[in-house]
Amino acid sequence: MTFDQRDPAFISDPYPAFAALREAGEVHHHEQMGVAVAVSHAACSAVLRHRSLGRIWSDVKPVEQFMAFNLLHRNSLLENEPPTHTRLRRLVAAAFGRGHVERLRPWVADLADRLVDELVAKISDQGQADLLAHVAAPLPVEVIAELLGVPQQDRYLLQPWSNAIVKMYEYGLPAEQQEAAERAAAEFVAYLRELIALRRVTPGSDLVSDLVAVTDTDGARLTEDELVATAVLLLMAGHEATVNVIGNGVFALMRHRSQWERLSSPAIMPTAVEELIRYDSPLQLFERTATERVEIAGHVIEPGQKIAALLGAAARDPLVFEEPDALDVGREKNQHLGFGMGIHYCLGAPLARIEVEAALSSLHRKLPGAVLAEEPDRRAEFVIRGLHSLVLAAG
Repeated sequence: MTFDQRDPAFISDPYPAFAALREAGEVHHHEQMGVAVAVSHAACSAVLRHRSLGRIWSDVKPVEQFMAFNLLHRNSLLENEPPTHTRLRRLVAAAFGRGHVERLRPWVADLADRLVDELVAKISDQGQADLLAHVAAPLPVEVIAELLGVPQQDRYLLQPWSNAIVKMYEYGLPAEQQEAAERAAAEFVAYLRELIALRRVTPGSDLVSDLVAVTDTDGARLTEDELVATAVLLLMAGHEATVNVIGNGVFALMRHRSQWERLSSPAIMPTAVEELIRYDSPLQLFERTATERVEIAGHVIEPGQKIAALLGAAARDPLVFEEPDALDVGREKNQHLGFGMGIHYCLGAPLARIEVEAALSSLHRKLPGAVLAEEPDRRAEFVIRGLHSLVLAAG
């Protein structure tokens, strides 16, 4: 008993299938994907926390055809375990800890206001406009670009690169999309090598400059490949997740009008952000590989085998969340796993929260009567859950 991750009906609403799986057991083997899948909150938490279940990178084959894609992941904080992960996270966290998130907070709020103003103007002029195109997609790209110190004239390059690369995380990707992902990775790597070289000579107040300069207590630094991989990870994780939290979240709010109206109180924004991440998770699945024999909820994973935490399933577990299928922007007890757990907990979570809150706050202030102008076009992918468009009108 599993699900077909390519079925449009499942993609449209996977949560009933997840509920049926939870009723049948906490862990199941998924034949199509070739992994065990954990569906309860407890089992997913155990998968993310267990130190014998790691992010063990295995190069995409044939290696010679995916040189750049493999380089990015081989050197990534996300794809390594201790001691490499410990060293990388300590260095990256030290660079992040130099006030970058708080430095960007007012800038993000101003950017969100400007983007929403453009959306409102477009609606006023044409009667409707796409929230994703005008707000949700450009906001995180601009924020990450500002964080990294990417020059304004080059920022248009980032979103297409990210969109192409993350397609590789889906199961059964066609060859032409795999080739597009490798091309994007190669172009991104080449661009970042140039930016890093520039920052070595002329450092600024950006994160890339701090990543170039940061040293560990024993004098260790990030290698250039690690610098490149860190920058790409920040874009891909920060861009895709934020776009889809805003898109999925506003769609849910449009369908639950009473919850949208509650956003008139600024005090509710922090819990609203957490609830939107929980209610329709932008990342549905996170894989781990066993380094030794592990048992999760009675299911044995042998060394080298994979198990996936289905974050969307964990987020609707009635043993953890009261009325899990209800959207409640004031939900106080919200132990969602949207940012992960354990040593791989998302380093960029505070920045993502600032972005989503700024977008929601600005949208509700400037377009309180927003309504759906048409049924949204959902993306066909399962792992990264989102919409192609979300067209709004003034109502």
